Amino acid sequence: MRHIGIFLKTIGLVLLLNLALPAGAAETATRGSITGGVAHEAPTWFKESFLEIADDVDDATEAGKHVLLFFQLNDCPYCDRMLEECFEAEPLRSYIQQHFDSIAINVRGDRDIAFNEEISVTEKELSEILKVAATPAILFLDQDNKTVVRVNGYRAPARFKQVLEFVATKSYRSTSLADYLQAKLDKNVYQLRANPLFTEVRDLSSIDGPLMLIFEDGGCYDCNEFHDGILGHELVRKEIEPFTIVRLDADSRETIIDVYGNQTTPAELASKHEMIYRPGVLAFDDGNLVRRHDSLTFPHHFKESMRYVAGGFYRQTDYQTYSQQRTEELLAAGVVIDLGRPR
Repeated sequence: MRHIGIFLKTIGLVLLLNLALPAGAAETATRGSITGGVAHEAPTWFKESFLEIADDVDDATEAGKHVLLFFQLNDCPYCDRMLEECFEAEPLRSYIQQHFDSIAINVRGDRDIAFNEEISVTEKELSEILKVAATPAILFLDQDNKTVVRVNGYRAPARFKQVLEFVATKSYRSTSLADYLQAKLDKNVYQLRANPLFTEVRDLSSIDGPLMLIFEDGGCYDCNEFHDGILGHELVRKEIEPFTIVRLDADSRETIIDVYGNQTTPAELASKHEMIYRPGVLAFDDGNLVRRHDSLTFPHHFKESMRYVAGGFYRQTDYQTYSQQRTEELLAAGVVIDLGRPR
């Protein structure tokens, strides 16, 4: 009987432990997985470079071109989308071939690359030196081997076309990219949409806790996708719930008060923070700028970026470390992480 009593106590303890676990944890023995990555290769017409960039710049200058460095990551869904829409599709493909020598660089690669006279390292080390935190990152070099424009992340073809023309025409010698885009971009492609998530606030310094500023304008090619696929995504909605979300018309000259109590306008604020992409996102907490998004970000990355802010994780660690730890946490819990575009 004593053995039976011990057996029953053991069974009871197991049941108690199972009840204490999160729902589904008792039966989740399988590790999660990562999906949504897209295998891709740089177009075959990209330059076969020896990665002596100064020599590449000399060759391009003789041909009346600029060097375009395309920093990519294997299985990066943003790289795949931009290559497909901008580098492999007309009319941009022919324009890029005509005006640029394009060179692919793997941000985790081990090939040696001489970036300039001072920097001769591996692809991975160069990516770290240049702080390539998001792929694709695209650097445009002038005839003196100096970076004249850097684009971080995906750009819609119409917006990227203007960046290409800004460099190809050497307009960087006389104006800024922000001013060039302001003058050249079609501002009739999008009408600012209402969204129940948005709060009408003109004094941003009055907001306590997490604040998300979204910059839109009439030239926003990705705003509808952002509203429907990102802000409307179930997992994103959960993580952005703690935020006060304010949408600003980046063309507006209406007077507002910024988070520091200064009088400004949405247009001036966008310029101050160099928000040249629409929709651009700035995430603050207690008046401190913590995260910025100046390219289209798919649901998983966006929700985790906002969780990093709202959860106060930025107080303990940098975002890269947080992201690595969070990924492991989700996988260990059996979660399938989808890195892909909204469906």
